[in-house]
Amino acid sequence: MRESLDDLMSRARLEGEKARLHSPPNPWVGALVVDDAGVVVGEGHTQVPGEAHAEVVALRHAGDRARGATVVVTLEPCCHVGRTGPCTDALIDAGVRRVVVALADPDPRVAGRGLVALREAGIDVVTGVGAEGVRQSLAPYLWQRATGRPYVVAKAATTLDGVVAMADGTSQWITSGEARADAHLVRAQSQAIVVGAGTVRRDDPALTARLGDVVLEPLRVVLGEAPEDARVHPCLEWRGGLTDLLDELGHRDVVQVLVEGGPRVLSSFVEAGLVNHLVWYIAPALAGGTDTVSALTSLTTSSIEQLRRGQLVGVRRVGPDLRVDLEV
Repeated sequence: MRESLDDLMSRARLEGEKARLHSPPNPWVGALVVDDAGVVVGEGHTQVPGEAHAEVVALRHAGDRARGATVVVTLEPCCHVGRTGPCTDALIDAGVRRVVVALADPDPRVAGRGLVALREAGIDVVTGVGAEGVRQSLAPYLWQRATGRPYVVAKAATTLDGVVAMADGTSQWITSGEARADAHLVRAQSQAIVVGAGTVRRDDPALTARLGDVVLEPLRVVLGEAPEDARVHPCLEWRGGLTDLLDELGHRDVVQVLVEGGPRVLSSFVEAGLVNHLVWYIAPALAGGTDTVSALTSLTTSSIEQLRRGQLVGVRRVGPDLRVDLEV
């Protein structure tokens, strides 16, 4: 059975997710080359910065079968010269008949010009197919390109009643090993991690992302001064405001930043309205008590009208725990 364009775009989106860990600051794009019979004859995803984009990989895979074919791609093809040549030129030179795109690229160097270039070359261009799924997949990139600031993901791991530490100060480990492994994937998807100096002094975290035998090292950001012998060195010690920090990280091509600080740091980002996405791991345990520490202990909310509401975009089991994803 011939796949619909929506199904093909879903397949391209999953192909693009393969590039999620290695393509930033470039977007993690997926592309398919589909012949007239509806058969996928080429597929590809964005390579590391400086190497081929998804469209070029898919065209190479397809070879001569790309001529007269349809290319399904999650993001508008680039039309400028950067570390690689324009993807629009590659598509035109390959002789494709139609290009199906989910979303326009908000990068000012593209911003619709890629679609114009394809149409001026006589290629049929279809836009908006599977847009919502791709928008969720590329949310950090789209935000960073539109605002100049990284997409902020905040993470918490608590008991069912929102506690992160007991009265005696102990906090490891509230959630399971499975949840901690999942959190390392969130770290790996981030190009920077933010914690407070108190967390560094108390826990001395390495703040690396461990995926099996692979250890990735995002930029470590400490709000305040880190001890000289802390495991996070080298790091960026930040003493300015949070919005200025996000501006600085944007200048450093950070697409997504993960806030892993304690209750004060997490509350500060939420209070300032700077969190885009919240990842909350919940252990099936109750703490209670008046001396325990809540995840958002410093957050000020005096009435129902001031509740900070968001949209649930995911709830799933991770080992014995729950992972709740909230778009703020």
